[in-house]
Amino acid sequence: MQFISPTTGTTYPIDQPRWSADDGAYLNLTPARGLKRSEIRSDRYSVWRYAAAIGVDDAHAVSLGEGWTPLIEGQWHGARTRFKLEFTMPTGSFKDRGMTVMVSYLKSRGIDHVLEDSSGNAGASLSAYAAAADLRCRILVPESASYPKIAQIAACGADVLTIRGSRQDVADAAVAMSSEIFYASHNWVPFFVEGTKTLAYELWEQLGFRAPDNVITPLGYGSNVLGCLRGFEELLRNGEIERMPRVFGVQAENCAPYFAAYQAGGDALVDTEIKATIAEGIASSKPTRVKEVLHGVRDSGGSIVAVSEAEIVDALRDLARKGLYVEPTSAAGAAGLTQLIATGAVKPDETTVLVLTGSGLKASERIGDLLGLHARTV
Repeated sequence: MQFISPTTGTTYPIDQPRWSADDGAYLNLTPARGLKRSEIRSDRYSVWRYAAAIGVDDAHAVSLGEGWTPLIEGQWHGARTRFKLEFTMPTGSFKDRGMTVMVSYLKSRGIDHVLEDSSGNAGASLSAYAAAADLRCRILVPESASYPKIAQIAACGADVLTIRGSRQDVADAAVAMSSEIFYASHNWVPFFVEGTKTLAYELWEQLGFRAPDNVITPLGYGSNVLGCLRGFEELLRNGEIERMPRVFGVQAENCAPYFAAYQAGGDALVDTEIKATIAEGIASSKPTRVKEVLHGVRDSGGSIVAVSEAEIVDALRDLARKGLYVEPTSAAGAAGLTQLIATGAVKPDETTVLVLTGSGLKASERIGDLLGLHARTV
């Protein structure tokens, strides 16, 4: 396995950690061999259950027990749906799935100080795994980030800096600091996607070694979409599944660059208006791996949809009434599934997985305001 630039085809050895190509372009990883079901470590209940498929020696694994999250059956707007509870990870979001692999890789290559920009969840995850790996850590967050997330990041010992402006301004500030601290961005270092691909392996195993028909997930930068595609492609190449699932990405209408590009029919971003959204975890105006996400979704037979703020709130309430207390970003995925069912893109009798990415405990005050919640006085 090597780093590879998708723009020039230039490869770089993975024993030299880097977050971009020499020309500043992002990097991917060359295809991995994946695994056969006989190689599953059945004595492990974490991401590292699939160590044979991960491009990092598990002798260097920095793990907090992430992965192997519940997959529960239910109904969503008349369609049989399986809810993948990624918000039950150690830091309360799916980010732990990618972070355990990325931090393990960086630790094994001698990196001792890491930098990240985040709207909250990635920063909370990196700060926790950096603490577990005994790495120094700096996290840049937007001023609008929720206080519970900032507190979670700081509690693990990270140096937290708030940046004025948009989510993109925060990312730009991190790039500017990358000359002094290694930029361990989950959106740039491709070993993060090497971790999120284990979502595909878990779904395959939990569904009786079959691929689902549909996977629906919120879409910001695209690590869950790319991880699912990479994992299922490995399983397909190894003859462990007969077909790819359809992968659907859901964006908030207020910040939907992927949706605009998808609608335009190309493989690059187009001009689109960006506004604030309650789905702060997917409020990414300039995602990195645009071509890969667009091609992958189309090739799988899936699509990208956008949902309104009101649709997100409705889905947030409906999920909570099922006992699934998630943050608004996660509810965006459910709102997208509502659309897909209504249009017939997702059929009621298909095997459909809805990925619930982040815990509502990270945003309880905001959720209370959105749903008009209060206690009765007696």
